Amino acid sequence: MPPGALNALCDVPGVTVGHRTIRRDAIATGVTAILPHGGDLFREKVRAGVEVINGFGKSVGLIQVRELGTIETPLLLTNTFGVSVCADRLIRRGIVANPAIGRATSTINPLVLECNDGAINDIQAFAVSGDDADAALAAARPGPVTQGAVGAGTGMTAFGFKAGIGTASRRMTLDGRTFTLGVLVLANFGVSGDLVLPDGRRPSPRAPGGEERGSVIVVMGTDLPLDDRQLTRVARRGAAGLARLGAFWGNGSGDIALCFSTADRVAHDPATPFAPVMRIAESLIDLPFRAAAEATQEAVLNALCAAPPMPGRDGAFFPSLTDWLREHPIHENLS
Repeated sequence: MPPGALNALCDVPGVTVGHRTIRRDAIATGVTAILPHGGDLFREKVRAGVEVINGFGKSVGLIQVRELGTIETPLLLTNTFGVSVCADRLIRRGIVANPAIGRATSTINPLVLECNDGAINDIQAFAVSGDDADAALAAARPGPVTQGAVGAGTGMTAFGFKAGIGTASRRMTLDGRTFTLGVLVLANFGVSGDLVLPDGRRPSPRAPGGEERGSVIVVMGTDLPLDDRQLTRVARRGAAGLARLGAFWGNGSGDIALCFSTADRVAHDPATPFAPVMRIAESLIDLPFRAAAEATQEAVLNALCAAPPMPGRDGAFFPSLTDWLREHPIHENLS
């Protein structure tokens, strides 16, 4: 399927992404912010669905998203021990914008997703602060998305290589209109030797094998109108893109996919007792299914290709997939 103009999550109109990268001494971590639109998300929620592919994770907010089918704060991605401070900052920001939260109206559901970057970052340093969350949110912009070892992806690895943030998008045409589905991944999963490239090669930077203890967060956004049940079904297809790469979602892996739609927003205080819901006809849903699988696969590959080599903790080293590709031209396998 054709990509969007930027081949990024920000190809979906209104969606913005920002990073806060933290690098010093033994610290290599950060925060990545995703804003589905530029307004008040608490007052104008977006529909969403979530698929927990394997639940070895410490994210915040997923239960309410699954129950109510909406998102009411920006999404923050960070390391495992940064979840609480990011959630705290989202709650506080929500209260500043809406002082009635928790008193005259409902509480607010912060949405923070994580991966463990401890292979490179000293996670016990608790380096992520609320100010870092604010900085990532303030940096959110439309346009090209920086990929690789940036923001929440600074200390992440995948398949034995340096990885991190990756993004991709696909365009869809329905009823004469063009829609976009974009994906942003926080890639931190996969056993060395399991990665399968689109040409069938299996690069292995070290001896194949080992336990799968990584994680991957897949965030999808689209301007295609889908209800929350359909959004969950689309999110589930992120697993197809991960499987194409060689992932098997090991016992110690936290693999979560979330999909939101910027169409058909949900008012916090509805004006009428009944609200119409716009959604795609079920017979046409294979189109976003395919887009989700393709864009997820490419987003992970983009994260791997954009990340530079980086030393890890305890003498480990994580090479760049781009360097491996330069050292192993494809004609070597095709001759």
